[in-house]
Amino acid sequence: MAHRRARLLFLLCALCYALNVIAGKSYYEVLQVPRGASDEQIKRAYRKLALKYHPDKNPGNEEANKRFAEINNAYEVLSDSETRNIYDTYGEEGLKQHAASGGRGGGMGVNIQDIFSSFFGGGPMEEDEKIVKGDDVIVELDATLEDLYMGGSLKVWREKNVIKPAPGKRRCNCRNEVYHKQIGPGMFQQMTEQVCEQCQNVKYEREGYFVTVDIEKGMQDGQEVVFYEDGEPKIDGEPGDLKFRIRTAPHDRFRREGNNLHTTVTVTLVQALVGFEKTIEHLDEHLVDISTKGITKPKEVRKFGGEGMPLHFSNKKGDLYITFEVLFPTTLTEDQKTRIKEVLG
Repeated sequence: MAHRRARLLFLLCALCYALNVIAGKSYYEVLQVPRGASDEQIKRAYRKLALKYHPDKNPGNEEANKRFAEINNAYEVLSDSETRNIYDTYGEEGLKQHAASGGRGGGMGVNIQDIFSSFFGGGPMEEDEKIVKGDDVIVELDATLEDLYMGGSLKVWREKNVIKPAPGKRRCNCRNEVYHKQIGPGMFQQMTEQVCEQCQNVKYEREGYFVTVDIEKGMQDGQEVVFYEDGEPKIDGEPGDLKFRIRTAPHDRFRREGNNLHTTVTVTLVQALVGFEKTIEHLDEHLVDISTKGITKPKEVRKFGGEGMPLHFSNKKGDLYITFEVLFPTTLTEDQKTRIKEVLG
């Protein structure tokens, strides 16, 4: 009986964890680190993301403030071995139960600025110190206008070198040590000697896997989605970063210029003269009414406010500009010419 109860409890906990994973991004995804990340990886990822989305660097940007809160909440959980173990096993539901029983748990009642200040020393924000790193890998990523308008994600196959153990030992952690050598009575010469340790030998192996790249609404050409420490590895150092540089893919109907969209619509000569009722389908399939009762001139450009691209981290949008082409008939009969002269003459 006790065994059945324990099994049922385990299944319930597993279900809670599964629901948590389905519900949204995990704390690991928020910090852009793998589930098996070391404490140092988590600290470095937090530092970079917290500096990027800090309110001081993004004044008035509500979306950045929200991301900053998510990053701090994720770091608070994953930087503590106890709460990280609970989260890995039982998900956010386990953290809530832990908090209810008197534990810390998942950002309950924690001041975000306190976390940031304690980590960065409460002083002005500084950039990362110079460290020995592998090469950054930059990938030009074509994103569709639809993904840039509504948000989306792309799966990209990634291959890279991975450091693996190899037979034998190697010199490592080499450093220069200074010592003094006596060269005569009361005379000393300063000498420098390289001192190295003995480490496990290593080798590079090629591995491949899929990377999911999130495309955020309104991202501009040249913006980067960064996966920290997923670039080229560095023996006795830390890996570089993997950076996906966004590039707007060509579209068959719309052309993007900054936050504005441009498109061309063709109308008949009759429609150009007497007006028309017409809609066009936008990138998210909503219809834009472009009807008019007036005359439309060839190459005329009309502006439709707020129908352009969304601004990154904002609820505002750019504008849509439509260039109208007028389709003239290729031939006219004598009777048609006479009638046109009567009307327009």
